[in-house]
Amino acid sequence: MEDLARQLIEFIRSNQDWAIAVMFITAFGESFAFLGLLFPGTTLLVAAGALIRSGDLSLWPIAVGAVAGAVLGDTVSYWIGRRFGARLAGVWPFKRNPHLLAGGMRFFDRHGGKSVFIGRFFGPVRAVIPLAAGIMRMSPRMFWLANVTSAVVWAPMLLLAGDALAHASEKVVGSENTVLLAFGGMTLFGIAAMLWAALRAARPKG
Repeated sequence: MEDLARQLIEFIRSNQDWAIAVMFITAFGESFAFLGLLFPGTTLLVAAGALIRSGDLSLWPIAVGAVAGAVLGDTVSYWIGRRFGARLAGVWPFKRNPHLLAGGMRFFDRHGGKSVFIGRFFGPVRAVIPLAAGIMRMSPRMFWLANVTSAVVWAPMLLLAGDALAHASEKVVGSENTVLLAFGGMTLFGIAAMLWAALRAARPKG
């Protein structure tokens, strides 16, 4: 997945006209329940933010693409949850990893409607919460509000984090290494998130 992320970053560095489309697909893949568990969307958004510092990309066009992709990804997941309900536990990846959907359902049960907003910022549950919201029949209006507002915060936040990381790394390791540093930092973050999810899943119930 890291190789895919690097290739996409190199592509948008060389083809800036495609940056909005790539960021849209990136955010969609990160937010869609059946891709988000595998897609390196967060890494790509932070790395794209690092390109803002170098002048290779402009913030607002790619932010708009990322927000739109994130909103659509969550929306599709939500309606799949409403349409198919608990039957989704029997399909990939939830059949093989039942704790994923069960964890999303518990998170939604604990936090209610605000879980859609909160969950956007937690990697291990981000892609599952909209699905859980649909299964548990959250009001479409309330879902839409939480979905859009969280996407408007989440996507620019990651892009600006990449820009800030690039600014800091320029002073430490040089501008040519900023994207590499962004990949390294997000890889470590991803490992930590997976360990957190594994520990949560292994914790005894009750």
